[in-house]
Amino acid sequence: MNVCVYVEGGGPKAKSQTATACRKAFHLFFEKVLGERSKPRIVASGSRDEAYDDFCRSLKADPNSFAILIVDSEDPVPSGKTAVAHLRDREKHWTKLVQTSQVGLMVQCMEAWFLADRSALVGYYGAELKLSALPGNPKIEQIPKRDVMTGLENATRATQKGLYHKTKHGFDLLGLIDPNMVIKSSPFADELVKLLLAKSA
Repeated sequence: MNVCVYVEGGGPKAKSQTATACRKAFHLFFEKVLGERSKPRIVASGSRDEAYDDFCRSLKADPNSFAILIVDSEDPVPSGKTAVAHLRDREKHWTKLVQTSQVGLMVQCMEAWFLADRSALVGYYGAELKLSALPGNPKIEQIPKRDVMTGLENATRATQKGLYHKTKHGFDLLGLIDPNMVIKSSPFADELVKLLLAKSA
């Protein structure tokens, strides 16, 4: 079965530089864990609502493809709460969400994943990166989004690449980080990778 992943970010114009960078980044991230298995098709949808709409259209129009929606959780997700339950509570207009296995969350945002692999951050930003400015909690899903973003900004302020920027730096970093380190620090990332491994076998 073909797998198609609809991600928040990069769009909405499929041929734009940002969309291309987004697709490449997620492809590189998943490639590291999937190895020789078949790789999912990545769709950089743009906003979270656009990602949801693309995902829903795929469920109806392409029943032979297994669609997965990946968005930021934006907020903490209580222990035991599923991705679908979280999004149903948060996004009241998302009325067509299906089973839990078809939704992946980056908790609380994509940038939290970067904190799991600080060596990749150093490799990208250089010795000027101020690691002490980053949140220290190894359980990255517990770090509030604002603390993740503020930490990255403060840590990168004096680097040659400059202040962290989502579209200029974020997709580069996503392609560089070690998924296994993310999985160890993020239960939702672990669930997502296991789903991809199962569907790509």
